Amino acid sequence: MEARKGVWLGLGAFVFWGLTPLFWNLVDEVDSTDLLVHRIVWSVPLLILVVGVQRRYPELRATLRSPKTMTVLAVAGGLLATNWTIWLWAVTNERIVEASLGYFINPLVSVALGVLILGERLRRLQWVAVGIAAIGVLGMGITVGTPPWIALGLACSFGLYGLLKKRADIPAPLISLTGELLVMFVPALVFLLFLHAPTDARFGDSPPITGYLFASALITVVPLLLFGAAAKRIPLSMLGLLQYVAPTIQLMLGVWVYNEDLALSRLGWFGVVWIALAIYTYDSLHNARNQGLAHESVPRRTLI
Repeated sequence: MEARKGVWLGLGAFVFWGLTPLFWNLVDEVDSTDLLVHRIVWSVPLLILVVGVQRRYPELRATLRSPKTMTVLAVAGGLLATNWTIWLWAVTNERIVEASLGYFINPLVSVALGVLILGERLRRLQWVAVGIAAIGVLGMGITVGTPPWIALGLACSFGLYGLLKKRADIPAPLISLTGELLVMFVPALVFLLFLHAPTDARFGDSPPITGYLFASALITVVPLLLFGAAAKRIPLSMLGLLQYVAPTIQLMLGVWVYNEDLALSRLGWFGVVWIALAIYTYDSLHNARNQGLAHESVPRRTLI
């Protein structure tokens, strides 16, 4: 039951992320650095409000008082900020297709980390799916013709972030995300108020721009909470393959909505990756069904 819930939570997160270029292009006249710090600054009050509504301030205080936990959350926050910086620059500079490649690579990074570091095991069909996906990603990189630095930066930063979220000592998703952003809050606020002098549109220039920057908190917090909840419930390898949903949506937006170029050869490599995802999904569903049948065949015991 928890695993099924985790799959739906993860799917919700990745569909949400896939659609975010629609939002960020509403504020493409705002400097990408400004967008980053506004995401952080306005997300913190929202998260603290949610923590208060759920009456979980004692849990948050305990987290903030633990040096070990806060060190891990600081590293996670740094990875998150790196990922956001690359993504915001790419999506506001007509590089959505190249950024989507990064999120196609990211699941392979997650699967590799799950196997090499967490000791997760893949079944035979899953290995086949991962191998096919790796061939597709390599083909996409060759088609681009230059080292895909945007894609690699996005994939590695978020893959490592997902790995940290699997640690047993990480608090619940809401508390850990609040801690991660609190670590970044003061530097972001200082940078926004005193160190950065943007020449583009900025907060307060117009009601729409100001409203969008406020709304960036929701765009930031909602999918991250869904992702964190999913990471606690399903294996990193399964979470990694679910992530193909987001770049597929981003790719379609980049080509069909924002008219970015996509050569037929690169589209063919995307097709290879989708085949790999179909194989992995089939194997996961087939295995879950078999486990469900095996569970039903075990006599139930009365719990006292």
